[in-house]
Amino acid sequence: MRVTETNAAVSGADPDNSGVPTAADAASADVSDAPRFSRPGKANKRAKETRIGLVRRARRMYRDMTVEFPGAHCELDFTTPLELAVATILSAQCTDVRVNMTTPALFAKYRGAADYAQANRAELEEYIRATGFYRNKANSLIGLGQELVERFDGELPGTLEELVTLPGIGRKTANVILGNAFGVPGITVDTHFGRLVRRWKWTAEEDPVKVEHAIGELIERKDWTMLSHRVIFHGRRVCHARKPACGACFLANECPSYGEGPTDPTEAAKLVKGPETEHLLELVGL
Repeated sequence: MRVTETNAAVSGADPDNSGVPTAADAASADVSDAPRFSRPGKANKRAKETRIGLVRRARRMYRDMTVEFPGAHCELDFTTPLELAVATILSAQCTDVRVNMTTPALFAKYRGAADYAQANRAELEEYIRATGFYRNKANSLIGLGQELVERFDGELPGTLEELVTLPGIGRKTANVILGNAFGVPGITVDTHFGRLVRRWKWTAEEDPVKVEHAIGELIERKDWTMLSHRVIFHGRRVCHARKPACGACFLANECPSYGEGPTDPTEAAKLVKGPETEHLLELVGL
């Protein structure tokens, strides 16, 4: 599924001459060519990049990510907005795989906001114990259920401003819910997203909100949700934190950090992970 943000700057307009490309700039931003792959012979050394050059490179990289991961999605299992909110709360300091192993029984037991609001704390903790920090997470789930019942007739609201007032839901969680459950385009900055956009020199910002705004000025708004998924997929499968698979990366020719990981294709190929591995290696001729 998807991830989101409701008030990052919209690209394609520059009312105050801020340097954000205009619609005319975007139209000429070299986004129509078919994706290409060529493996750099050495680490990329770029001259100082202009603003429009950065926009064009970011959009080329995103276009290539659509070839890498055409089916990218939210890796948390859910069927309703509330289930996604619960799963996202449980995913803090826990893998999506573990959360997905935990939620079927949880969702069968707790079907609506009132069930969480009235939950027996000890029983709820046992259901979610495997996700870690289960006492704090139980507090959040019970509080979330109570707030939804009292303020929103048991339904999860569909705006960022309302979601962030609820227990256990910060800006990142709200963005995940909005993008995946409500279809609102946006950008969610998790650990993978933040480190990749900095590695790619799309931004130097560290604060997640500033990262959202910076990247929102590079990529068209309609693509924000899928951008988030595809960057996260790339970070989990190819561009690892300690040892990126540079020599087996489809984005290598556009990456200013090429060479931080092994550039030998055979060695790099061993680092590629996930169910898309065969496809990813085929893209780079391995």
